[in-house]
Amino acid sequence: MTPYSSLADDFYVNVNLATEMELPSQRETILQYFERVQKRFPTMRKFYCRDKRDYVLEEDKDQGRYRWVAVETKRLCSGQVNPSSLESVLDQHRLVLDLAPAFLSVSPLDCEALDVLFGFDFAYRGNHNALLAEALGVGPALERFGEVPGGRVINYEPSLTISLDEDCRVQVRVSTETRTNAFQVRTGEFSEEQLSVYVTARQYGSLDPDTSYVDAMDRLAQLAREVVDSCVVEQILRPLARTIALK
Repeated sequence: MTPYSSLADDFYVNVNLATEMELPSQRETILQYFERVQKRFPTMRKFYCRDKRDYVLEEDKDQGRYRWVAVETKRLCSGQVNPSSLESVLDQHRLVLDLAPAFLSVSPLDCEALDVLFGFDFAYRGNHNALLAEALGVGPALERFGEVPGGRVINYEPSLTISLDEDCRVQVRVSTETRTNAFQVRTGEFSEEQLSVYVTARQYGSLDPDTSYVDAMDRLAQLAREVVDSCVVEQILRPLARTIALK
């Protein structure tokens, strides 16, 4: 189990490589790429095409823990939900990126953006926005606004992005995503939906000549993990879990 597995109902680590040029879509190229991925992870047996151009290879989702890889028009994606360890999911991402130059003709020049996302989902039946405001607070500048008589919170998704270099090419974002709408708040009829917290480390632009996609991903993953450990676990994830438990 990862050190984050007990912090939310679902935990996942995704990698997304957005390219400037379109990725190959020829039958032989796509199949050869996924066959190499499957050779390393034989339980990835479900292959399908969605939206006529996006190809996906994934494991069975029934157990609640699964790997997936996708080749889209201008994006290569890899993810694992509820991984057994951080190293296992990073090994998957390393393989996906290591194979990309040879099988998908992805050059380090062809990078629009590379990001590593640590995601945490909480299942909650109720007003996600009000829950976030209660668990995290809204900051001194907005406290009085939240106390307006008869007011109900219908939109609150705090996020913050910081740059870590002078060129603003390396950025880290902490964000939230709610899935409650005004109709549900008005009627009081809520279904159990996922409230998400994301930590995304991203690098924009082409890679340096002596840097591989695997090297860049490893640095971003380390950066994302440091932010989760120092800025998110105690400040966001645990307060959310405690507030949900009290409802």
